[in-house]
Amino acid sequence: LGDPAKRADTVQTCFQGHLVHNWKARWFVLTSDELLYFKYDGSQKDSCQRGAVLLKGCRVVSPFLEYQNRPLVIKLHTKSGTHHFLEACSREERDNWADDIISVVKKLGAAGGDGGAEQEDPTGAQLHNVNLSKVLDSMYEVHSGITMSSHVEQGSTYSNCFSGSAVVDWLVFTQLALTRVEAMTLASALLEEGFLRPIGLKSAEALRSAGLGEQLMDDSTALYSFADSLTKRGSVKAETSLSAVEMSGRVIRRGYLLKQGHRRKNWKVRLFVLRSEPAFLHYFDPTKDDVNPAGGFSLRGCLVSSLEDNGVPSGVKGNVQGNLFKIITQSDTHYFIQAPSRQEKMDWIDAIRELT
Repeated sequence: LGDPAKRADTVQTCFQGHLVHNWKARWFVLTSDELLYFKYDGSQKDSCQRGAVLLKGCRVVSPFLEYQNRPLVIKLHTKSGTHHFLEACSREERDNWADDIISVVKKLGAAGGDGGAEQEDPTGAQLHNVNLSKVLDSMYEVHSGITMSSHVEQGSTYSNCFSGSAVVDWLVFTQLALTRVEAMTLASALLEEGFLRPIGLKSAEALRSAGLGEQLMDDSTALYSFADSLTKRGSVKAETSLSAVEMSGRVIRRGYLLKQGHRRKNWKVRLFVLRSEPAFLHYFDPTKDDVNPAGGFSLRGCLVSSLEDNGVPSGVKGNVQGNLFKIITQSDTHYFIQAPSRQEKMDWIDAIRELT
């Protein structure tokens, strides 16, 4: 995303309705004073504008973590008191959009004498009179504390832990830190004092790296947990579904492909989204507004291969137009997929192979 004051930017993301609180795909355009949104039918935006969010005096909360298993939500609280909730496709898009919206709000505040979004304190990275024990108590709290779950790193599964970026997200959301830089400083202090400990290879190696010191990594693949010396009080949230972890990776590729069903063997158009860190391939029903995937699987240990167009391969039925490829998961589930062209087929195969 470029400078929002210089040009309008567009993106497909999800928006929660005001009357019926469901999530709908919308195409957003960020201008110098408002956020416009249009209907999105899965292939292109509608020319008819559906609404606008006035950004002068708006307050931005990112990440907004009150939705279970939705770590990519941004909350906009307008000057008139209206709340808007937006969900991005990846952590990177969420942070980029939040930064650009905040930039617009600040420029509008400077021009009109309205403070708008809270200004970042240039000394925000400095901690003043912070009680780390109270921060730890807040992290343990059953209803609002940090969520612990299982994570997989290089074939090993680690239970009851959280990522470095999840710690930073939580500290900003709970307003224990005003900025991500300040949250990094606070989290690193918890690590240095022995309240947190690194889990897995990436975070442990980071601590051993020269010059890094006791610094927590703002990274979705660097894992941490509470120190073994701390008595577990049973109040931390129990392990939750890994769907939030799966959907938090960086989007590598997305597009519409035909997928053969496992039961009826019929072919349906699906929106495929390929993510890394962790590597997952999800597919969505484009006729539905819900952003929950119709299915998906980890790419760890998968095999992907191109199927030639001279005849119908074994296991494939129905109307086959060519440009077929197959993915076999680690659990031996076979997925047959058709791309719109040979070039797109090869692009998808290459992208998937890089993550397996």
